[in-house]
Amino acid sequence: MKRNLLNAILLATPLMLATPVIAGNPTHVQQLLETGQCQGCDLSNEDLRYAHLIGSDLRDANLQGAILIEANLEGADLTGANLKGANLYGAMLTNATLNDSNLDNVNLANAIIYDADVTGASMNNLNIRNAQIFNTGIGVGGEAPKISEKVL
Repeated sequence: MKRNLLNAILLATPLMLATPVIAGNPTHVQQLLETGQCQGCDLSNEDLRYAHLIGSDLRDANLQGAILIEANLEGADLTGANLKGANLYGAMLTNATLNDSNLDNVNLANAIIYDADVTGASMNNLNIRNAQIFNTGIGVGGEAPKISEKVL
């Protein structure tokens, strides 16, 4: 009996001490998924994996720490968006606009990024392993890739 109680306490202790992840605004998530329009929304730390966000208006949105694994952001406008620390593993960013956005510490591994505009974006510590990047100003060592060059 005492052993079971001790085990229960030991198992529950990490849950009581865990820091909760503060997510964005659930109303904003619903708005985005229903309308594709969410300018200035708080979507920080939200799980949007596999979301179809084609042509979405996410200008000035807070997507810090968001999970956008394999999300389709083709033609999305992310001008001025904060994507710091977001996970865009395998995401599709063809024709996306990322002007003046914060892409610091973003995971773009296996992402497909064709003809995206990243003018003025902050791009420190990007993970672009196995990403397909064409005609977009993202490269290794600070140099933009040539048109039709695959960056691994």
